[in-house]
This record gives sequence, C-alpha cells and structure tokens, in this order.
Amino acid sequence: MNQYQAPVIRDDGRATVHGRFSAQARTTPRSPALSCAGTVLTYAQLDAMADALAARLRGLGAGPAHPVAVRLERSPELVVALLAVLKTGSFHVALDPSEPAVRAASLLRDSGAGLLVTRPEAPAELLAEVKPVYVDSLDAAGPLADTAAALTAAPAGGDRDPAYLAYTSGTTGEPKGVMVPHGAVLRLVQDSDVLPVGPGDVVLHLAPAAFDASTLELWAPLLNGARLAVFPAGEVTPDRLAEVVEAEGVTALWLTAGLFHLVAERPDTRLAGVRRLLAGGDVLSPRHVDAMLATFPGMTLVNGYGPTENTTFTCCHAMTEAVSPGPVPIGRPIPGTEVHLLDERLRPVADGTVGEVYAGGSGVAHGYLGRPAATAVRFVPDPFSDTPGARLYRTGDLALRRPDGVLEFHGRVDEQVKIRGFRVEPGEVEAALRALPDVGDSAVVARTGSAGERALIAYLTGDQPLHLPGVRRALAKRLPAHLVPSSFVQLDELPLGATGKVDRRALAAREESARPETDTPLRLPESELEQWLAQLWCDLLEINQVGVDDDFFDLGGHSLVAAAITGEISKVQGVFLTARSFYENPTIAELATLIEELGEVTR
Repeated sequence: MNQYQAPVIRDDGRATVHGRFSAQARTTPRSPALSCAGTVLTYAQLDAMADALAARLRGLGAGPAHPVAVRLERSPELVVALLAVLKTGSFHVALDPSEPAVRAASLLRDSGAGLLVTRPEAPAELLAEVKPVYVDSLDAAGPLADTAAALTAAPAGGDRDPAYLAYTSGTTGEPKGVMVPHGAVLRLVQDSDVLPVGPGDVVLHLAPAAFDASTLELWAPLLNGARLAVFPAGEVTPDRLAEVVEAEGVTALWLTAGLFHLVAERPDTRLAGVRRLLAGGDVLSPRHVDAMLATFPGMTLVNGYGPTENTTFTCCHAMTEAVSPGPVPIGRPIPGTEVHLLDERLRPVADGTVGEVYAGGSGVAHGYLGRPAATAVRFVPDPFSDTPGARLYRTGDLALRRPDGVLEFHGRVDEQVKIRGFRVEPGEVEAALRALPDVGDSAVVARTGSAGERALIAYLTGDQPLHLPGVRRALAKRLPAHLVPSSFVQLDELPLGATGKVDRRALAAREESARPETDTPLRLPESELEQWLAQLWCDLLEINQVGVDDDFFDLGGHSLVAAAITGEISKVQGVFLTARSFYENPTIAELATLIEELGEVTR
C-alpha cells in the first residue's frame, strides 16, 4: 500500500473544496445545484446527501489523507460520492467504469484505497481488492438518506491536503498517480477567468470523472452558485450533446478537441445558448474554430491547455473572432499560475524562440504517489520563486512567446501524444504488448488523419506470424480504449536509427492503409447502399478496403468516428441512427439493413 505524505511547504490557508461548497450551500440553500435527466437537487439537498454518505464512509475508516476510490458512471450519485469523500478528509480516486477490470484493480492496489464507492454490479475483481460501499439511487433509504448519521463533525482540512489522485499514462508501462491538493483546485475554479460562472449559469458535466477536465466541470459551478447539469451516462454524440444542452439550458461546457472538431463540422443551432465553450486536450484546428464562431457570434471560444500535474489548465486563450490562417494559440497563464519557457539548462529563452514549458504557482500537484524518482525528474525546484519549497512542473511541451505575450504550442520533446483528449505514453502500450505471448518487440507511433484526429499504430515482431485480432482482444482486456491502437502491423524487424534505437520517424512515415487483419472473411459490398457505406468507412477510417461483414471496432473505429458516420447517414440517407443502434449493428451489412428498414418506416 502506498502511504501518502504531503510535501512540507507553506500552509497559508485552510480553504478546501468541500468547505467552500458547504459555504455556498448555506448561502443559496434553495437554489438548484444539480440536474440530470429530470432529477434536480438544491444546494441544501446535495450538501445533506453528501454529509450522510460521508458519515457512512467515516464509520468504515475514511479519514484525512486516506484514499477512497469511486467507480460510478456520470450521475447525481457520482457527484454526491465525490463530495462525500472530500467531506471525510479523504481524497478520491475516480475510476472509469468503462475501463477493463484488470486495469482498475491495478490502480486500486497502487492507490492504496481501502474503500470503493460503486454499484452492486461492480466486477468481482475489484471487490476482492477493497471493501465496497454500494450506492444505488438517490431515492435509496439507506446509503444516501441517513442524515441523522451525518452529524459527526467533519475534519476541517487545509488547502495543501490532497483532494484527488488522477492517473496518467506512464512510459514504463505503469500509470502514475498525480496527487492534486485542494488549493490547486480552488485556484482553477474560484476568482478565475477560465470559467467565470455564477447564479443563472448552467455548466455541463461531460468528461469521465477519471479525466481531469471533470475537475473544472464539477467544481466551477458548485463553488460559485451555478447549476451543474450532468450529461446522462452513455455514449456522447453531437446530436445527443445538442439535445441535452438545449434541454438543460447549458451556458458553458468543455469538449475534447476531437469532439469539438466533430461538432464544428456541422454546428447545431441547439447550441446557441452556450455563451462559453472550452475545448482542448489537443491542438485545435483554426478552420473549426472559425466555423463555430461564425455560426455563434455571441459565443466565447476558449482554447484550454495544461497537464494534469498542473491541475487541468495552465494557459487559456479566449476567442470571439476568426483565427485563420495561423495556429490557435494556447494563450496566457491563468490566475495563480506562472509559465516559464526554458532551455535545457533552465535558462529563459528569448521571445519568439521555442523553449520547454515549465509551470509554476498554486496549481502544481504534490507529485506522483509512491514514485519519488519520477517526481524528482518532473517536479523541479523553482529558481524564480521566493517561496520556500516552491516547484515547477516540467511539462515536456514546447512553446514560444509571441510579441503580444501570447503562447503558441510547438509540439513535444518526447513521443507523448494525445488520443481523444487523453494523454498517452506510447511506452505504456508497448510494455503491455511485450507482455503478451508470442510478441517479441513492439513500437507504437501516432498518425494524424486528414481530419486532424490522431490514432495509434502498433508495430510488432515475433518468431512466428501473430494472430493480430487476438492481440487486439488481449490488449483491450488490459488497457482502456484510448490506449488500444487502431491498427496492428507485424514486421520482420523494427527499423533502427544510427544510435541503435527504434527509428520512430521511419515508422510514422509509413503509409498503413491496408484493411486490418480480422477473423472475418472479406465479402465485398454489392448493393448501392453497401457500396456507399463502404466508401464512407474507408474515408473516415483511412483504409483502402472494408468488407460488409467487418466489425467497425475491429477496424480501429471508435466513438468519434462512429458519430461522424451516423451524421453522414442522417445527412445523405435521411435516416437518424442512435449511437446505441450503431453499436448494435457494427457491420456494413447490418447497417444497410437497418437503414433500409428505418427508411421504409419514415416514408
């Protein structure tokens, strides 16, 4: 078990996330705090429910500096659980229910969590690691409604106490847990120009709780008197997004770069009520930025940049006018943050010169749980600060400062990439591949498609021909979806550079457009509709051939591409397909039949 001990540095305040929320609840007890699919909770109700669950957790051993895991889908119960964990003085470890159970169990062991707040149907592998605390629904008589048990005084806590542990991809094959304190969260959401909201505003909660964007989504509204609208559990498509935004009256939301680009391809008028749209997690396309601002002239579009280790956002750039043809800037440091562009000897570079981004200030995390060596490498003493113990986080990102003081992103110093908004270390995927039977060596590179979306390609070696569909399935049982490559290619040997290391540039330069190897025999399209669907899949998946019986996900497809396909079907064929109907009919043959059936109904 990893024991957590906070760094010994200044403690100049006693502010906590849960303390600020309770203060807001006392100020606006009858105001709506949370809504989701018709359920509405006031600030007083949400506070009372969190107090009740916190009392239950304290009775089971939760307390200051103890990790408590939470594995729940987007829901009111998730918000109650996260708030309750903080009220015990513990810090929460959010697990994504869509991740493989074997990976979640590994994270539980690494975090040292002894309690897991989850649903009764949680996988048995997880329940063997911890003591489960079940929540069912907000109407349940026991888990969330026993307010009498909530009278036990909660620990006061302080701004340097840990608030949550967030896992990021690791180069060694093991995810690293980033320990984020309360003060870093407060710096992000209070008196900040990132997401300035208050009573009357509605902020959408869309990101998984394990993704650090949820920090902004959850606490910006709840600590400032606004309403948090929780996007119901399930797949996110542009159409469903627009539907929920309109129904909830959302005024502010955050999108990953990939989803933003998809939405911007065909801006939906149901988004007209959004006054502030934040996007990020990867480089934004100027063309898509211009398209959104042209469609919604009253909207402020914000490019948000920052690593988990500096608490969600480090810099932001607000836009209300077209930015083409140049790159979309990452902007200026947000309040409470300092950014230094340094060379390899930690010397500031001149304006207009590319340097590595080092982030300082009150957003810097404590470090990596149980990994002092990795912490020492990335969290370095701050030579520009007079505060004892102050540190800078070395991001590994490159940027330059323009004459107007705005920063522009200029890539990475290593191979780290962003896939659908998630930070991915190819080394983690490579390590998982090498652990599979019959796989010799591996190298994983990212390829950028025509639409700007990145995908991973895995190159493998082995003493005998590998069954690549089996490799994909085995990897999917160990890693979350964003870490599973879109395609797998077996080579006799990996190309090496002059130094003897794998030549990743040579691999990245290869054009891999062949149909991925599958267990499904190739059957070519016959009807006009099948031929149209096949060409659509080829264009979006960037492969040269598909069979009508090929499974979309075996070809490297994912939710964003699926949303693009259903959007084209609606536009060209006049038939609306839900995400669920697509996932239940993931072949061209099945889709063609479904489209024809639905077309008959609508005619």
